[in-house]
Amino acid sequence: MQELVIETKQVSKNYGSFQALQEVTIHVKRGSIYGLIGDNGAGKTSLLKLLAGHTFPSQGSLQILGQCREKSLNQVRKKIGCLVEEAAFFPNMTVEQNLHYYCLQKGIPDRKKVDEMLELTKIAAKRKSKGKDLSLGQKQRLGLAIALMGEPQILILDEPINGLDPSGIVEFRGLLQRLNREKNITILISSHILSELQQIATDYGFLSQGKLLEEISSQDLHEKCSNHLEFTFSDLEGFLVLLEKYFPQENYHVLADQRLLIYEPKEEIETYSKLAAQHDIYVTSMKTVQSSLEDYYLKLKEGDQ
Repeated sequence: MQELVIETKQVSKNYGSFQALQEVTIHVKRGSIYGLIGDNGAGKTSLLKLLAGHTFPSQGSLQILGQCREKSLNQVRKKIGCLVEEAAFFPNMTVEQNLHYYCLQKGIPDRKKVDEMLELTKIAAKRKSKGKDLSLGQKQRLGLAIALMGEPQILILDEPINGLDPSGIVEFRGLLQRLNREKNITILISSHILSELQQIATDYGFLSQGKLLEEISSQDLHEKCSNHLEFTFSDLEGFLVLLEKYFPQENYHVLADQRLLIYEPKEEIETYSKLAAQHDIYVTSMKTVQSSLEDYYLKLKEGDQ
């Protein structure tokens, strides 16, 4: 079993009478890219802030790099690079000055580290620009450069591609993949652009209204999001008996609204409708569907509600 670098156990977070997180348990494996998915207000930022040490849980516990006591957590968090909500930098200092400041703060004596981070995050051209004069996308790049100072083992990124143009998103995606592959940095990332997460994530956690709906690997998700058939029948229970009898190898799922999904079907769509008709069961609708990550998340929410 892969080593867990982050684990939360029944973590809840209250802000007054508002409960931002409700007994959330997640597992982040070493070397993974864990995509955290949820709408605005789902609890993503609250969870990331807890892990980064910006706030504390109202109940439950968390473990990072094998440590769970508060004093030990403060120590291991030095091995975490964070970009949560807004990039933290001094607006009246230049990009280069900001990076030199964080070098000193983290005890990094090598001034070459600044040049390395400038080149790595593609912001070297703005090294003499003040933080307040940067575009949103450039601020995100600066925030990532700061987060990477000190060779972190874990990166926690909250909507990091916010404000990037399409080419910037592609560059950023490639950078994260290189950091993960070449430096074995574990990445916990949230994003509204689910199509981007689907290209890099190895694992997913789905949040809705402060609750974790599901954790799933990218491999299992791919199987569930592959081509599938969608049916509704006049007698669903009767058809399920026939399906189990004649096609027991099929992988299927019944949704709350009584739709039947058959994943990676072994037969043509007409075979199933013919089987139903032969037993006086009517097909009221049928179609072939290619699910996306967005579709999967929406169906999870629908099932939860």
